[in-house]
Amino acid sequence: MPFETENDPNRLPHLIRRAQVVLWDFDGPICRLFAGHSAERVAGDLVSWVEGRGLHGLLTDTERESLDPQVVLRAVDRRHPGSDLVAELEERLTQEELRAASSAWPTEYADPLIRTWTAVGSRLAITTNNSPRVVRKYLASRGLLDCFAPHIYGRTQELRLLKPDPHCLNRALSAMGAAPEDALMIGDTTPDLRAAERAGVPFLGYARNEHKAKTLRDAGAETVLVSLQPLLERLRAQAGPPGAGGAPGRV
Repeated sequence: MPFETENDPNRLPHLIRRAQVVLWDFDGPICRLFAGHSAERVAGDLVSWVEGRGLHGLLTDTERESLDPQVVLRAVDRRHPGSDLVAELEERLTQEELRAASSAWPTEYADPLIRTWTAVGSRLAITTNNSPRVVRKYLASRGLLDCFAPHIYGRTQELRLLKPDPHCLNRALSAMGAAPEDALMIGDTTPDLRAAERAGVPFLGYARNEHKAKTLRDAGAETVLVSLQPLLERLRAQAGPPGAGGAPGRV
């Protein structure tokens, strides 16, 4: 099933029509960042680095065994916010993400969808918990940087402001002069959904498999795509044939 809605079968075209500004999460909707560079190994290396500094008791067993390097980073920040330890750990994660960007897998249909949305006049931004340096590297490698720049809002030293906090979404909206109701957030995790809710931005879920789709639906996402293809087709259909006119950003 290409997409599902809880109640309203017209919700997807409605979301597209309203989207003057589209806020994209990065890892998931645009690419699989760690497809060729194990996130599990990266998380393990971060744990080993922390413990190598004599801080074995800093992490809980659950955090130590996490497959997500961001879990490790945020756990350390909760106990030592703003410290040199956190700054160095964040930089180590950024370097791993930069290496991963070279072997990231593009999400199917993401590239043409990004170019089509740009062509019809909507403005695009990245709102991610990954490093903005990583996002720029990946987008440049795909010839997509101009579709987003300068609106790339990623991880900063203030880790408490990562999603589900809406900070990066609010930064994007403010910089682009956009009202929340005229934007659309595309994300693949519950923190993406919660950040969009807190920012007042309509949310479109993307999930690369049914298990992830169920997680988003159970969290309250009303529209979840398991492929970006129907979104691309709907966008092209609503844009109309070349030269048909229409207001930019109201596709």
